[in-house]
This record gives sequence, C-alpha cells and structure tokens, in this order.
Amino acid sequence: MPTDVLATLTATPLFAVGLTLAAFLVGSALFNRLKQPSWLPAILIAALLLAGALALIGMPYATYQQGAAWLTVLLGPATVALGMPLYQQLPRIRALWRPLAVCLPISAALATFYALGIAWLMGSPGQILASIAAKSVTAPIAIGITEQLGGNVALLMGALLVTGVVTIPCVSLCARVLHIDDERIIGFALGLNGHAIGTVRAFELSHTAGAFASLGMSLTGIFTALLLPLAWELIGVGSG
Repeated sequence: MPTDVLATLTATPLFAVGLTLAAFLVGSALFNRLKQPSWLPAILIAALLLAGALALIGMPYATYQQGAAWLTVLLGPATVALGMPLYQQLPRIRALWRPLAVCLPISAALATFYALGIAWLMGSPGQILASIAAKSVTAPIAIGITEQLGGNVALLMGALLVTGVVTIPCVSLCARVLHIDDERIIGFALGLNGHAIGTVRAFELSHTAGAFASLGMSLTGIFTALLLPLAWELIGVGSG
C-alpha cells in the first residue's frame, strides 16, 4: 500500500479499530462454519487474519498498536463485568471454598514456573522470562505485571494467546482421561490456566462452568499480581 494512503488511514484510530473488529467478526464466522473446533478458537483465527492483513498492507505493529490502544482499556471493564456470574454462583462457590483455596496457590505457581523453567533451560534472557511470566493471567493484570518486571508487552500478548489456545484442548483431554465431568472443576481449570480465552470456552459449556472459570481467572490474577513481583525480586531472575 502506498505510504501516503497508509498515513491517511492511520491518522485516526478508526482504521485500526475497524480492522480489529472486522478480523474478529470474520474469525467468529469461520469458527462457526468449522463447527466450533476447540483447538481453533475464534480469537486465534481473528489474530491470524489480523496479522496477515497488517503484513499485506505494510502497517507496522507499533502503528497498529497505537491506533487500537483504546480497545485495551475496555479489557478492564469487561473483566470486572464477570463479577455478575460469580455473584449468581456464590452458594456453589462457598461450598467448595476449601478445595479451591488449596488448589489455587499450587496451580497458579505451577502455571508461572513451568514456563519460566522451560525458557530458562533453553537459555532465554531475562527480558523474555519477564515477558512470559504472567502468561496465564488475564491481560489487564498481566500487562501491569509484565511492565513492572521489565518485560515486553507485545511478546506477552503472544504468550497469552498461545496459552489460552493450548489450554482448551489440554483441559478437555485431561477431563476425559481422568473421567471428570463436574462443570465446576472444568470451568475453574479453564479460567485458572487459560484466562479470558479459557473463560469464553467455559461459558460455551455452561453458565456454571463460566462462573467458575471467571473465579479461577480472577483469583489467579490477584494471586500472581501480589506474589510474582515479590518472588521475582527475591530470586533475582531479571538480573541474570
């Protein structure tokens, strides 16, 4: 695309926002046309379409990010809105608060440390470690954590996408192998490990699964935001 045309289109955020929404709508349509495969969620299709469109028109990622920045602001209110299904499922949550309280710190810690361990063994530098440490946390919280650790937000967003997409088939497979059909457990696992993408999948299963996914996503975000920066400083990962 000619430089002057591209400059005109990117003069306002409307082009980047419209491109994002178009990619999402087309991705959702293709997802439904493919009969909603769990291994290929709509958000992954949309991300691939958007990446292809940016490459085709020659728009730098930094320019696109600047134009679509205000969409990121909407992630916070969208996450807060998940408090409604949590409130509706409050009696069921109270009945399981003990096992959930035991499971959360172990699972949230493992979600961080297994990725860091693999990356560290492969010789990744400190910035990459800082960029993937919060890959199981919902984006509004993960961005703040990553900036505090000195990581790269663009790399974080890629890690979030991969984590959410991989979580869905892994949780489904584990549930079948272990003969788990309790929607509360499946939903909690999807939200804890797959953040917003896993939560969307949980709501497709049932309202109960979605509520427990929202709980898992929220508690993982709070737990990680409170303890990960502290652990990072104590261990001194970023100084390596």
